[in-house]
Amino acid sequence: MDFKDVPAINQFSPDKMQKINLFETQNFFCDVYCLEPGQEQKIHAHKDEDKLYFVLDGRGTFFVDDEQQELGEGKIIFAPAGSNHGVKNTSQARLKLLVFMTPNPNFK
Repeated sequence: MDFKDVPAINQFSPDKMQKINLFETQNFFCDVYCLEPGQEQKIHAHKDEDKLYFVLDGRGTFFVDDEQQELGEGKIIFAPAGSNHGVKNTSQARLKLLVFMTPNPNFK
């Protein structure tokens, strides 16, 4: 059985957002994103992949196509395949997200 201690993951960097892979198969990937205040994942799209962002700690502004929403701990957002999406830590505290995407476009 493979398991991870998600609350113990706190890999932040002043240089850029950190992505910590938890699980990865040809079907999906599951990561933790750690963002310091002001850091962002630039708006982008995945043609064939759906993505979920779940806020573990902190607050951030999420973008999906023409909409944006500030969300905090316990909230989840869905970015369907083909949508323009991203996130920015617009707060003064750290932001930690659980990110799930399927299918996995990077699986080798």
